[in-house]
Amino acid sequence: MKKWLRLLRFGVISLAVTLSGLVVYISYQRAEFLTQRGLSLPHNTPLEYSLTYEGVTLTTSDGLKLAAWHVPSQNGAALIVLHGYHGTRAEMLNEAQMLARHGYGVLMIEARAHGDSEGDDITFGLREVLDIRAGLDYLLARPEVNPERIGALGNSQGAVTLLLAAAQYPEIKAVVGNSPYASLQDEIATGVREFAGVPAFPFAPLIQFFAEQRAGFRAEAVAPVNHIAEIAPRPVLLMQGGRDTAIPPDSGQRLYAAAGEPKELWFDPDLGHTEFDTLRAEEYERRVIAFFDKYLLAK
Repeated sequence: MKKWLRLLRFGVISLAVTLSGLVVYISYQRAEFLTQRGLSLPHNTPLEYSLTYEGVTLTTSDGLKLAAWHVPSQNGAALIVLHGYHGTRAEMLNEAQMLARHGYGVLMIEARAHGDSEGDDITFGLREVLDIRAGLDYLLARPEVNPERIGALGNSQGAVTLLLAAAQYPEIKAVVGNSPYASLQDEIATGVREFAGVPAFPFAPLIQFFAEQRAGFRAEAVAPVNHIAEIAPRPVLLMQGGRDTAIPPDSGQRLYAAAGEPKELWFDPDLGHTEFDTLRAEEYERRVIAFFDKYLLAK
């Protein structure tokens, strides 16, 4: 009897060790996937949206070459627009067309480790803010751009990066964020099912740990909820859908509560992730243009 009990105990321990090792291995692999460069390339160009543009290569302060498209400004104001996680600059062509209709210049940057830009690791905003710095420097050198009329608009992870950049760079005078998350910790817990294909428990904490080690950052450092107050008194417009399954559904409210004035929150209970510009296109255009007109053109 004792022999069988020992064998059973050994079997249980062996199974637990095997399962633990499997969880660690899967978490490490998923962390590598989350931080490695996106494989998508832009399949559309501004020409297909009837936009007059020029291809631009930006150089970051840490030596990376970034691909970008620039639509010149007609009203002295210009916007940096940034795509989401594993997206490309082509993701923002719809927004660029809308902004250009109202005279705004648009710089569509392809973030590091995405599309045609250089870079191997995604750092969820930590080093991507250097991409925004390179874009700012480009716009500030443009003779048709008023340096007091530079704003930013981003989708999802792009919105997160722009919020972090605006907290550092006062040259960004107004920010619109379509579906940013409030903190990477919460985003990993929610989004790991969608982007990594595994359940949040027990994988999320381990995936976060390995992602931090691989890309060299701490999740707290790239949590926009910790930095959004630093943007004030420059204005922020946030958008959050009630049916968003890619980020925690309270992200918009948490960011709004942490932000200083002036600030706006557009919450729509019927929308999913970054659906404002497509499923609410007319209202999206009205709200976004009114926001930038008020805070950029009135200067």
